[in-house]
Amino acid sequence: MKPMARLGVGIGWRPEIAGVVERLEGLDWVEVVAENVCPGHLPESLLRLRERGVTVVPHGVSLGIGGADRPDAGKLAALGERAVALGAPLVTEHIAFVRTSSPALEAGHLLPVPRTRDALDVLCENVRIAQDALPVPLALENIAALVSWPGEELSEGRFLTELVERTGVRLLIDVANLHTNRVNRGEDPAAVLDAIPLEALAYVHVAGGVERDGVWHDTHAHPVPPVVLDVLARLRERVDPPGVLLERDDAFPEGDELAGELERIRAVAGTGTGTGTGTGKAARTPAVVRDGDAGPVGEAVRTRVGLGQAALLSALVAGTPVPEGFDRQRVRIQARALAAKRADVVARIAPELPGILGGPEAYRAAFLAYARRRPMTGGYRRDALAFAEHLLIRDLPEDPAARRRLTAWWRERAGARPPGRMVRWARALAGLTGRGR
Repeated sequence: MKPMARLGVGIGWRPEIAGVVERLEGLDWVEVVAENVCPGHLPESLLRLRERGVTVVPHGVSLGIGGADRPDAGKLAALGERAVALGAPLVTEHIAFVRTSSPALEAGHLLPVPRTRDALDVLCENVRIAQDALPVPLALENIAALVSWPGEELSEGRFLTELVERTGVRLLIDVANLHTNRVNRGEDPAAVLDAIPLEALAYVHVAGGVERDGVWHDTHAHPVPPVVLDVLARLRERVDPPGVLLERDDAFPEGDELAGELERIRAVAGTGTGTGTGTGKAARTPAVVRDGDAGPVGEAVRTRVGLGQAALLSALVAGTPVPEGFDRQRVRIQARALAAKRADVVARIAPELPGILGGPEAYRAAFLAYARRRPMTGGYRRDALAFAEHLLIRDLPEDPAARRRLTAWWRERAGARPPGRMVRWARALAGLTGRGR
């Protein structure tokens, strides 16, 4: 396997800290959430970083390459477009599933794939489809999980190793996720690091989290704790990582604190600086195809994997019974976490809603009541509109002025001709009727 292009030490670029990131000294590269940028309208901050020679890598979160369905061609094309627009040496995604097609449900979160032969066969074929469609090499990240699948046939290390051997895909190892899985699933990070082919390493993620009631929450909103830096040190004993990146997604600290975290990571990782040119190219790694592995995965295999994923996701977001063999308490914790994340994300992309509904607490109570009965079937923006529709159908909020504001908010985003029953709200807004039904 050819060596990976050097990246150095970097940070996840987020709009909230764009100015801080630009001012960080010694920054070699940044990673951007692929779905949050438009190829034709890149943020000025990213353009300035690229002009300085800072490498930018798009990191996808919505492909769901571990799902039972084949990767969506449109999502692959969009990921490739962002790689080209950013001049990226590679793109990255997650070993996870995020949705099911039957029933049509969205998790809004990265969920673990079962470490079974069936799931590995599906994942490998999906990876090969993605590799054929993308203009640059692909690397995949291990994820953090609260729940374990019953009846797993492979360890995490064996699963990742066979994935690399069969597809030639690179690995993005998140050491914070290794620690999370140590606490939540009893998995030894050292055993994983000893088992996987570290020559396939593209780069490393480091992030903070917090432990509550025996469960580690990978929040990306806390400082990187010593236990995570210790896992990074154990990885560094085995390999010189081509790149290391600090992830921070919320509760952003001051620039000095972020700079301090980067220095601590640099000291532990001992990673040399990248080229600083932003032009390094990662080589595509040829797959080692095993006997009988070149043929397509049968639909029966995809169906089996899909049924298992649908049963788990339905329990998490639609309130159906927890499938046999899962830890019911952990599934309930994960379900609450998914609903809370939905509420938080919708509030971020639709910040007017908490104000319309009487403040953050009133908004959150209303949204969580809605989420218990209405699983997400589209993206978060559609979820925000569906939440507003849910309230308006029930003549909520009770305050007429707030209800008019919510109607106006919905109309501005859903179009000028509301479907069906929404017409009366449009009329109410125009002053043609009173409160409505």
